[in-house]
Amino acid sequence: MPKPAADVVVEGLRSTRSRALTVVLALVLVVMAAATALMVGTFGYFDPAAPAGTTAGATANGQGVVWVTAALWALFAAALVLVRKVPARTAIVLVLAGSAVLSGAALAGPPNTSTDSARYAWDGIVQNEGVSPYAYTPADDALAPFRTSWLFPQVVLDDEGHPQCEGPRIQRTISVPSFTVLCTAINRPQVHTIYPPVAELYFAGVRFVVDPSVEYWPFQVAGALISVAISGLLVLTMLRRRLNPRWAAIWAWSPFVAAEAVTNSHVDALAALLLLAATLLVARSALAEKERRASELDARGGSVSPPRPDAHRWQNFVRSWQVIAGGLLLGLAVAVKLVPVIGAPALLRRHSFAVAIPAVLAFVAVYIPYVAATGIAVIGFLPGYLSEEGYDDGSRFALLSIILPGPAALVIAAVILLVTAVQVWRRTDPANPWLGQVVMIGTTLLVVTPHYSWYALLLVPFIALSGRWEWLAVPAALTAGLLVPTLAVARVSFALAIAVVLAGLAYRTYRQRVYGRAVASAPVR
Repeated sequence: MPKPAADVVVEGLRSTRSRALTVVLALVLVVMAAATALMVGTFGYFDPAAPAGTTAGATANGQGVVWVTAALWALFAAALVLVRKVPARTAIVLVLAGSAVLSGAALAGPPNTSTDSARYAWDGIVQNEGVSPYAYTPADDALAPFRTSWLFPQVVLDDEGHPQCEGPRIQRTISVPSFTVLCTAINRPQVHTIYPPVAELYFAGVRFVVDPSVEYWPFQVAGALISVAISGLLVLTMLRRRLNPRWAAIWAWSPFVAAEAVTNSHVDALAALLLLAATLLVARSALAEKERRASELDARGGSVSPPRPDAHRWQNFVRSWQVIAGGLLLGLAVAVKLVPVIGAPALLRRHSFAVAIPAVLAFVAVYIPYVAATGIAVIGFLPGYLSEEGYDDGSRFALLSIILPGPAALVIAAVILLVTAVQVWRRTDPANPWLGQVVMIGTTLLVVTPHYSWYALLLVPFIALSGRWEWLAVPAALTAGLLVPTLAVARVSFALAIAVVLAGLAYRTYRQRVYGRAVASAPVR
């Protein structure tokens, strides 16, 4: 029978509305890409701590980067609302295309809020010359033959003959042991590298394929590839798990990801990819085991035929290797930046030793060649970094320090994180550990309140998988603290982030009680 005319009209209106929303969403993404390219390509290097009137500090007064970043976050929020109204297949195309386009836009210029990738490049160049990155500091004259002009520009003499260093990313230091003025784009040139071995291998690999004279873009391209890979992995996982693939936009379209993973090319993106892959493997094994137990119960009830013994053995073999591979990837993630160790509690619920032992072995194995070459120097700048950032005396904790003196804040922070880790370990569903990862990583960032926003790259993929969008307040707070680096802004932004997270929790609890179902990622429609 033909459909009633009223139904045909309603379907036509819905189709027209869907197409219109798709066009609007695509336009929002285009505007985001254009704004990203404009900011990266024209505003130059932004150092909020630079004095007014200097090249790096000019945009701090003009507030160009701050305002464009705020606008990008607003457009991002609008895009997340719109994508929920777009058909799933169309949304998947837009998620992946948007990820590629926004990553491409983020390549429009050199890093604009960080010079960390200059250290990445130097460590890679040195390694490709056969020298351990842990052996010397960048200012050491022993490495003078490897210095390139973009990392170590020439000293300029002013009218009175005094040596000066020019350029927005360039700082002045002293070369040792000659004690001559040295200009460099590398931050902390007087200390050894802080990065663990997997990060160093990544640095060497990226720089191996380009000439030492090539500047920042190799790590930006690598970051773009990693970002798009994570977007694809999220979409694929959501489709397999019958989760809403629209939530992958939380990573794919995030201005935070474009800025930190691509433009400023932080190695934390690689750590996020490895931790995500580790989590997916361990969760896949747990899900297969859960489904096997369900099928055994059905077989006992007579509703299905019992599986063959040889099938059981093969399935057990696959599950075991998935867990072991997940553990290895976890160890490699920790050997990128150490911070991913906070992702361990959510993975240890069912197969603690099967995950932990491979993780430890992988972590130790990648250190062996560097320890053999350099010895204890592989520790690098880590102790100095903890002291410099105020973690050794507790002064770094922006919120806890309001009511607690430094040492007490350190103790309370440790207690909070320990309790959180235990609760995550006890209560995480091994087959669906996304929420456990969100709670552990997000809580750590809210307690530790780091100055560097890119640490939250670990968090964003799991926000997407869990659908807990309220946790986006954490990278937003970190971004605010980075762009306006005052204690007052840090405290207000982190307090607001906690308020948003708690409001989201209250809303979900209310919906659970009233409607009897949780508010989470919806099934594919």
